Amino acid sequence: MNKIEAIKTERDGLAVKEMIAQYAKTGWESIPEEDIQRLKWYGLFLRNPTPGFFMIRVRIPGGKTSSYQLQALADIARIYGNGVLDLTTRQQIQLRQITIENVPAVFAKMDEVGLTSLQTGMDNVRNVMTCPVAGLSPNEISDATPIVQAINEEILGNPAYSNLPRKFNVAVTGCPDNCIHMETQDLALVPATHGDGQGRRLGYNVLVGGKLGSGGYRIATPLDIFVTESEALAVSRAIIAIFREHGSRENRTQARLAFLLEEWGESRVREEVEARVGKKLSLAGVDARKAVEKSHIGIYRQKQPHLNYVGLKVLVGRITHDDLTRIAALAEKYGTGEIRISPAQTLIITNVSDRKIGDLDREPLVKQFAYNPAPLYQGLVSCVGSDYCNLAVIETKSRAVETAKALEARLGTTLKPITMHWSGCPAACGNHLVADIGLLGKKVKVEGKVVDAVDIYVGGRSGPDPKLAVKIMEDVPCERLPMVLEGLVPYHAREKIHRVRGGAKKPVPSNQLPTATAV
Repeated sequence: MNKIEAIKTERDGLAVKEMIAQYAKTGWESIPEEDIQRLKWYGLFLRNPTPGFFMIRVRIPGGKTSSYQLQALADIARIYGNGVLDLTTRQQIQLRQITIENVPAVFAKMDEVGLTSLQTGMDNVRNVMTCPVAGLSPNEISDATPIVQAINEEILGNPAYSNLPRKFNVAVTGCPDNCIHMETQDLALVPATHGDGQGRRLGYNVLVGGKLGSGGYRIATPLDIFVTESEALAVSRAIIAIFREHGSRENRTQARLAFLLEEWGESRVREEVEARVGKKLSLAGVDARKAVEKSHIGIYRQKQPHLNYVGLKVLVGRITHDDLTRIAALAEKYGTGEIRISPAQTLIITNVSDRKIGDLDREPLVKQFAYNPAPLYQGLVSCVGSDYCNLAVIETKSRAVETAKALEARLGTTLKPITMHWSGCPAACGNHLVADIGLLGKKVKVEGKVVDAVDIYVGGRSGPDPKLAVKIMEDVPCERLPMVLEGLVPYHAREKIHRVRGGAKKPVPSNQLPTATAV
């Protein structure tokens, strides 16, 4: 039995709640190692780079939040943290450098505005994702918000779902624009249409077993099941239960649903799902997603007459408490106070009327957090990096911005939009394996000196035509990265990359790269 399974056998992770008040009095050094792990069930992460300080990950289903909730988080960051907040690629917000002494006060303030950090870490169903403009987009096939809410209510605080073999990622969307990387999820419900003699029905095809992290990108497998909105919760519940009861609990790097699927095969999983829901399920319908990817950055019409949403890019997802307060104020002044968080690290102000959109455009903050960023910034995404995460090998956020600025200086602003994602370690929180250009941090030795470096991947993507990323270069020092990417970015095309996939050669080591002048 591995260490985490032993901890869970002794006591359920949710039971640590009763100890938080005591640890707030006795201090972080009094917390035993097993409860350091259990605190992750409540979204509390003690980070090695910042001894004595916790990160709190806030659960925000579907990324749907409000000005008063964001204002509360900004206040928490200002009063109890270091004033910095991060938007994650799972539509959540992370608070930095919170002491255990202040956790009860932080939790109380979150509870006042209807927020929680419950089950955002360890072996739980993580934040349930959906299109950040669900219910607003005129192009959506369906609004998956009710399903997201139902799944969240089913699992939150429920001991039946607090002891899974490993984490479990869920996403449900009716958006055709591939704004979420559905093929990376353990369970994904994607928009589909189904014709069975009773007319055309709208619903969702079921994909299972996707993942990033250890072992790389595994594209989720179609389970050949179509579900309606009324069937979605029961089927989701059944798949999670199958994983809970039959997933491996030995080696944690081999404990995701993907590995159970490989062992069982799709047919057996499907049969087990049908046995648990108590009926035969419809075969998969026609995938209703488009081939393109859209991140909802910009100004767009809503389906509601005379209303618009405005997607503001938060560069690499990091924002100060002052700026978050100001964006919350903009949402109240120009919209209805509703704000959405996208996986592309964007804050979306909704319900802006036609008569106010011009005034919003003239706000100075809208120039800082642009709805029309330069191509290199629009698709720039980064994980937290080594300044706060003990898993990350290199600092990613500042590196990502520095590299983009250097490329912009070299190449100008005439480039087409491109996604460039940074991950500081193989856990792949930056989703680098589903980007046009993915960068995985590492350390390498150059002339006897250890330096920050990356492996370069290209052509990874999710969507109706998902592709595994191709590693084309290894051990590229970050200092040389702008020169290397200068020769790649202008000529990058997904179609070209995937036409030559079959003949791809081994990645090029950094010591075989052309000289700087040649590049």
